[in-house]
Amino acid sequence: MPVIAPVPAARPARIPNQRDGAEDGLAAGTTVDHLTETYRAHYRSLLGLAALLLDDTASCEDVVQEAFIRVHSARKRVRDPEKTLAYLRQTVVNLSRSALRRRILGLKLLSKPMPDMASAEEGAYDQLERDSLIKAMKGLQRRQREVLVLRYFADMTEAQVAETLGISLGSVKAYGSRGIAALRIAMEAPA
Repeated sequence: MPVIAPVPAARPARIPNQRDGAEDGLAAGTTVDHLTETYRAHYRSLLGLAALLLDDTASCEDVVQEAFIRVHSARKRVRDPEKTLAYLRQTVVNLSRSALRRRILGLKLLSKPMPDMASAEEGAYDQLERDSLIKAMKGLQRRQREVLVLRYFADMTEAQVAETLGISLGSVKAYGSRGIAALRIAMEAPA
């Protein structure tokens, strides 16, 4: 989408020299005139930078104008006038990131539709499956049960399970594989 920039009013360019370090009794930093001229000269490129990061023209214009305001209020910190454009660019990037974060957060906070409720029958079947799983788990050897619980219910890696139980990684794999095989047999058997 093309970005249209307002044409700034013509004003004579004034580039400060080293002796122009103080303006209106302020400490050394970028002068208002230099900042304004830099902004006017590079407005379209700053707008293009914001357009690469954002998706609509209005947001791009807002970000670029806000960048100018922020750099203007912190111009004393821009000690080298040659870095004014770099400060403006970095501020545009930072403000664009912030705008995107706000949008993402807004999308996350939108009300989400309620999930479909399970029927009473589904709930009963789930409970039966849970009960049969618990019964099958109780029928496993102690180490097999420990490995499966830590691996699949506590969501640990095999290395973490080995460290927690104080056994080798190979033992974790062996107990896990034997435990799953025993669970399959127990779960498939008629009750």
